[in-house]
Amino acid sequence: MKVIKPKQMAHIESQAYRDGASESDFMEEAGSGVALVIQDYVEKNNIDRIAILLCGKGNNAGDAYVAGIHLLQLDYKVFTIQIVPIESCSRLCKQNYERFLNEGGRQIEPADFPKEGIIIDGLFGTGFHGTVEEPYASLIRTANNSRLPIIAVDIPSGLNGETGAVEGEAIIATETAFLGLPKTGFFLQEGWNHVGKLRYVDFGLDEEYIENSESDFLMLTPNFIEPLLPPIKRNRHKYQAGYVIGLAGSPGMPGAALLSSTAALRGGAGMVRLLYPDGMLNELTSSPYELIKVPYHYPHTQEIISLMNRASATYVGPGLGLTPEVRTLLEKVLPNLQKPCVVDADALNVLSQTEIKLPKECVLTPHTGEMARLLKKSGAVPLTMESIKTCQEFSANKGVTLVLKGGPTFIFHPDEPILVNPTGDPGMATAGSGDVLTGLIAALLAQGMPPMHAAATGVFLHGLAGEHAAEEMTSRGVIASDIIFRLPEAFHFILL
Repeated sequence: MKVIKPKQMAHIESQAYRDGASESDFMEEAGSGVALVIQDYVEKNNIDRIAILLCGKGNNAGDAYVAGIHLLQLDYKVFTIQIVPIESCSRLCKQNYERFLNEGGRQIEPADFPKEGIIIDGLFGTGFHGTVEEPYASLIRTANNSRLPIIAVDIPSGLNGETGAVEGEAIIATETAFLGLPKTGFFLQEGWNHVGKLRYVDFGLDEEYIENSESDFLMLTPNFIEPLLPPIKRNRHKYQAGYVIGLAGSPGMPGAALLSSTAALRGGAGMVRLLYPDGMLNELTSSPYELIKVPYHYPHTQEIISLMNRASATYVGPGLGLTPEVRTLLEKVLPNLQKPCVVDADALNVLSQTEIKLPKECVLTPHTGEMARLLKKSGAVPLTMESIKTCQEFSANKGVTLVLKGGPTFIFHPDEPILVNPTGDPGMATAGSGDVLTGLIAALLAQGMPPMHAAATGVFLHGLAGEHAAEEMTSRGVIASDIIFRLPEAFHFILL
């Protein structure tokens, strides 16, 4: 799904109006769709049928009023806080405000803010930029402090829809019911901290306008991912299911290697072999029965290269350490790998210090701190459009698929559109989560997926598995192995 700037969306809509589309019809469809999102949330979470509309003066408020009308017809109690005089509002906002009151909706003052129900944010639209002023700022603070779920109409109020900047108060949405297409600001800077779960609402815009529009990047969806999954033949054998070899682990650091290897198994690989430095077998006794463990002896690198080139795909880095021996090992092994490879963790840190030729089909999976080191910068790479373009240039110059891990995760590949992933949960910010992703992508590569498709599919499934784990345990208690054991649920979700 295309991700665009608000001004691009405004241009698309203006074209549709010139061709005869009706602004009021679009608003009716948008409000109806938002009401369905609200109804779905209320039913899933078993909360009271009370809705509070926060309304400004533009068409975003008009959308909220239409949603409120539909909720009234579903026997909700619906209140509005019309924060500015209705006389100063847009034509469609006024029109639907009157309809709302005629249907039985009630206007209340901010001081009477209900303590139950669900909030619908219709204060500002996607064109907002700058700092929220009074009386809006106080109302946004009240909403955020209410502990009630908030559904933002198209965008959380106070968030810059293009840059993701927040200057002052901004709604922290539980879900954002975006209209037509997601906006770039959802994924940049502070955007991800404010949009919550993204929910698509079709407001009736003809598909031809979307197809002809330019976009900054694409958002992954189940419909995009499902066709990428490798087909399963009934008579396949384990090597056809994919053979993964990992070069990982070091004395005192067995966990990362085990997480990656186990994730590769759960990711569908028919066989997984772990190459580990001789002398740490006792630290690997908790490994799955299915994992084949093979010690290697430094400096016998030719044996390692020969073994890894028998695999369908490989991964390198988790828990390897940063000793001089590891650096020399990678300098010899990586340029001679002839199979697809995922490079992560300590291997990335070595790459940031030493120029090493990489395998032809290579996926790098840095987090923002590791990416900064690869770019010879300090700190972490900020999620700005400028940095996103820099990462794309890095991918093109190195000829690699690049997965920039974080909230959200971006995927880059030479001469291909930039991808952004909407799945995941804050609970995934835990040690070993990235190691799980490494093994999963390696498993998908081993099943014949090209690097960009394996990276996109792996990231999407990894995020879904994290969501499932957080739903069961809350975001405060997820550990990396929980993500692994929810991978089957993630596959099932995609294949429904």
